[in-house]
Amino acid sequence: MTQSLDSVTLKVNKVECQRGYNQLFTDLSFEAKSGDIFRITGTNGSGKTSLLKILAGINSAEAGTVAIDSHSVGCENYQQSVLYLGHLSAISSELTATENLHFLTQINDSKNQYSLTQALIKVGLRGYEDEYCAKLSAGQKRRVILATLFLSNAKVWLLDEPFTALDPLGVEIVEGCIQQHCENGGICLFTTHQDSSLKNQKILSL
Repeated sequence: MTQSLDSVTLKVNKVECQRGYNQLFTDLSFEAKSGDIFRITGTNGSGKTSLLKILAGINSAEAGTVAIDSHSVGCENYQQSVLYLGHLSAISSELTATENLHFLTQINDSKNQYSLTQALIKVGLRGYEDEYCAKLSAGQKRRVILATLFLSNAKVWLLDEPFTALDPLGVEIVEGCIQQHCENGGICLFTTHQDSSLKNQKILSL
């Protein structure tokens, strides 16, 4: 997490999103560069989660283009450059905190100097490494997922409601992690219904 990242640019050009018969947004264009933190805002149903999923290559846009540097969304180089964490708990209650984190890092191809144990300690789960997630609180389960941030080499972070179920200390830990990532040359786009004290965040309204 302390290593500097190569300069990176995310370009979104005239992207259009429709879900069913609902036109969520159209002609959306913006550019994010190394160090940028974008907070995506909008009313419920405006397309905040849909936008993050398009940028993550999970969903397709009806029109427009998305690229990181010269790599278009969906290609291997693009996908290796992004980390997406959704707002739902994607963990198994039958696995321990460490086992769940190992699974999440395999999905996201996350590899750096931190060990799984160190990452769990960083998010305040010292002593819970071998605890089955069925016994963890909602906030502790959320911290297991967010420990992925300390293991990721992805340049662009796409975080959907990262502060959900976290207490003030948990929010502070995650915000510090985001701030450090962007100071090291990364990009972060996130949604939240909570207050955020992240410095120099830009607002992207849908």
